[in-house]
Amino acid sequence: MCFGVRDAIALAVRQAATEPLTVLGDLVHNETVLAELRSRGVKIAQQVAAVETRAVMITAHGASDRALGRARERGLDVMEATCPLVRLVHRAVVKLARDGYHPVIVGKREHVEVRGLTEDLEDFDVVLSEADVFGRRFLHAEVRFIDTVCRPTKQRQHAAIELAQQADVVVVIGGAHSNNTQELVRVCGRYCGQVHYVQTANDLREEWFERAQTVGVTAGTSTPDASIDEVEQWLNQLASRRNLEQPAHAVVELQHRQAA
Repeated sequence: MCFGVRDAIALAVRQAATEPLTVLGDLVHNETVLAELRSRGVKIAQQVAAVETRAVMITAHGASDRALGRARERGLDVMEATCPLVRLVHRAVVKLARDGYHPVIVGKREHVEVRGLTEDLEDFDVVLSEADVFGRRFLHAEVRFIDTVCRPTKQRQHAAIELAQQADVVVVIGGAHSNNTQELVRVCGRYCGQVHYVQTANDLREEWFERAQTVGVTAGTSTPDASIDEVEQWLNQLASRRNLEQPAHAVVELQHRQAA
């Protein structure tokens, strides 16, 4: 779990222990974590109009100034859990627009982080593929590229490539709606013929590993350590029964935890 997500969860738990708290949007794209937050009394609302508590928290994905303004206009006490790395991206986009550039964001238009980046912009484009780019050609434009993919995400992707090249089967752990986890699945799929996407150890199936000698495990940035540990334990128990090698996930998991 990356440090931005971990800090946001800790802040939500502390605040909910002192007064009712609503998180505006999903704090993380992981149902296991969200269920734990709900069990601690944290409420979750997708729209400002649905917030019924005085205190409201902005997720680690960040939000636009307009969204923050709408919350404050309702008299809500706004707490920001925006990841510091996301704040850097916001500042970079604002500077590009201020310098006269036309911002083009690479990402999914409806993703919460992309909405946070673009809602304050008057003119922009969002692209996800080369086809999208070719549909927005500026033949005489000066192009300035800023890489805003955060270090923890890059570390996971690079480590996942090394892992997939060594493994017969790769297990990727993460929430069903986690974009960075889905990207790990795609990355691993380029180098390993068997990649399985699970949320918890309950999703694992023994038949996936019938002919495997080496199993790799990686996880998205919002995946809690407990979920990784449960998958590791399940695989180790399977390995002991079938005399397989130990899961080849140690290097990747170590890098993940260091990144957090």
